[in-house]
Amino acid sequence: MEWSIQRIARLAGVSSRTLRHYDAVGILAPSRTDAAGMRWYDEASLARLQRILLLRGLGVGIPAIAESLERASDEEALRAHLVDLERESDRIRRQIRAVEQTLRARQEGRAMAAEDALDGFDQSRYEQEVTERWGRKAWEDGQAWWRRMSDDDKRAFQQEHLDIAAGYAAARAAGAPVDADEVQALVARHYAWVGAGWQTEAPPLEAFAGLGDMYVADERFAANYGGPEGAAYVRDAMRAFVERRA
Repeated sequence: MEWSIQRIARLAGVSSRTLRHYDAVGILAPSRTDAAGMRWYDEASLARLQRILLLRGLGVGIPAIAESLERASDEEALRAHLVDLERESDRIRRQIRAVEQTLRARQEGRAMAAEDALDGFDQSRYEQEVTERWGRKAWEDGQAWWRRMSDDDKRAFQQEHLDIAAGYAAARAAGAPVDADEVQALVARHYAWVGAGWQTEAPPLEAFAGLGDMYVADERFAANYGGPEGAAYVRDAMRAFVERRA
């Protein structure tokens, strides 16, 4: 079976332009192009696109996706992704159950067990993802830095990001352009906040801009900025900041 580029784009929630870009950079070629120039995709193309979209959902960039596609067959990679998705599904179910138990305990005025309340919230699940994106040292350094912080410092660090996110939301609601001085002042705070987490006063500008792309690509991060549209606003503001610095 074959499907047209328009249908594949609609089903995948991407644009035809994106699919053409994937072809141009060598990660997803159509199965054929007809005499009228229409691109068609077969079942093998769908498996490859599924793999690409799974990696994009993790915020992986195009160069890293290209490397991943070369390392393993689509079937091998999809089997590994399936294991990860099943693990994530189980974690979410456990979190739902934990929150339900917490609400029930508070409504009934009874004590709750810490093990039950925090089931499914183990932050170590990010270890593999961070290691794959930025290397083992990045994970170990980040964990060591976080452990060294006092409880007050941790709360202040988390609150700073909440304040920055709220500032972005207010600026977007007011219709402020992403390159407006007040928005760029927020991005400067954001840049300093990222630098604190990365333990450097001057994070690489390209990597900072890449974070903005990840905010849009990964719904977990987009949720911090009010969803995909809010994340896109933040990404564009970060890009404007980087262009000014560059």
